[in-house]
Amino acid sequence: MHDLTPTANDRFTFGLWTVGNPGRDPFGDPTRPALAPAEVALLLGEVGGVYGVNFHDNDLIPIDAGDAEAAAIMRDFRTALAQTGLCVPMVTTNLFSDPVFRDGAFTSNDADVRAYAVQKTMRAMDLGAEFGAEIFVMWGGREGAEVDASKDPVEALNRYRRAINFLCAYSKNNEYAYRIALEAKPNEPRGHIFLPTTGHCLAFIHTLDHPEMVGVNPEVAHEHMAGLNFHHAVAQALGAGKLFHIDLNDQEFGRYDQDLRFGSANLKHAFFLVRLLETHAYSGMKHFDSHAFRTADRDDVVAFARGSMRTYKVLQKKVARWSADPEIRRLLASIPTGDSRHDQLLVSYSADHADRLAELVFDRSTIAARPLFYEALDQRTMEILMGIDS
Repeated sequence: MHDLTPTANDRFTFGLWTVGNPGRDPFGDPTRPALAPAEVALLLGEVGGVYGVNFHDNDLIPIDAGDAEAAAIMRDFRTALAQTGLCVPMVTTNLFSDPVFRDGAFTSNDADVRAYAVQKTMRAMDLGAEFGAEIFVMWGGREGAEVDASKDPVEALNRYRRAINFLCAYSKNNEYAYRIALEAKPNEPRGHIFLPTTGHCLAFIHTLDHPEMVGVNPEVAHEHMAGLNFHHAVAQALGAGKLFHIDLNDQEFGRYDQDLRFGSANLKHAFFLVRLLETHAYSGMKHFDSHAFRTADRDDVVAFARGSMRTYKVLQKKVARWSADPEIRRLLASIPTGDSRHDQLLVSYSADHADRLAELVFDRSTIAARPLFYEALDQRTMEILMGIDS
């Protein structure tokens, strides 16, 4: 029997910008008071079971803060972390809010903007290192275009590459513990964002000077916005050894970036994501990058955070139930697998393997007639998710 109470061992995290979101949206002003970073940490301590709290540089320190203000904020935040036992596993930098980044940061046509973006990121790395962060996420929210005539995309990606190469070297030179995680998104706030999917990021990583330092931070909503299967994106990252971090939330397909509570919109997708992470023993942070509803008050924000973690724990239990279910096991065992000796020919190429493969005779009609009970498998999966035991 799985306990649904989250603990630090679950490595659940939230961001200052998630539970601290004041309910603002593109069409309306805030609906609840803004919280100082220390207040967000104390709220997460009240939630219970949270491992850590993450931040953008300007979530913690306002972009125009003076030294005295920054020092006071950091002092209060450190005190709150000590009181709650929270750590800071991940940090990132905001290269999208300030007007200076209106046409990109690392990929801007303006060399002054590009230099400022790298400088700002260096300072964010310094700030995160003070709190012991080991993951640095890079989301290029303004790295893109609405007007294709305005940028050469080859040169834009070269600029992107040079910036990340520089920052990897900066991290290494300062002996920081960072692994850098690229975060993909297809659109919003730009019409078209460079590196729009996790697959794009994985391909890009292999062109970098230090690909061993760079992985991905896929987000449910960002793949679902484009109608893609997030479960498959995460599988690709796992298979490449590049799943450095993950953002858990939910999203109706084809909508704007909703940042819904994890599992609240597409339960079957969430189930198979949890199954994938559990089956492949993912041990990194599980970050809930989502917002409480605009209608929420403080108590509802606490309920939102608790619900995010509880849904993951419930789905863990469902995964165990699914894996042990006799009917699921029978249906999985019935899937035809063919002659396993044929796989041995495909492990590696040799002239002998090619000759033996060329000599095989396959009865296509017989193979095609083998039954696949996928309707029954999907139905039984749905029944388990709906709580039907037999």
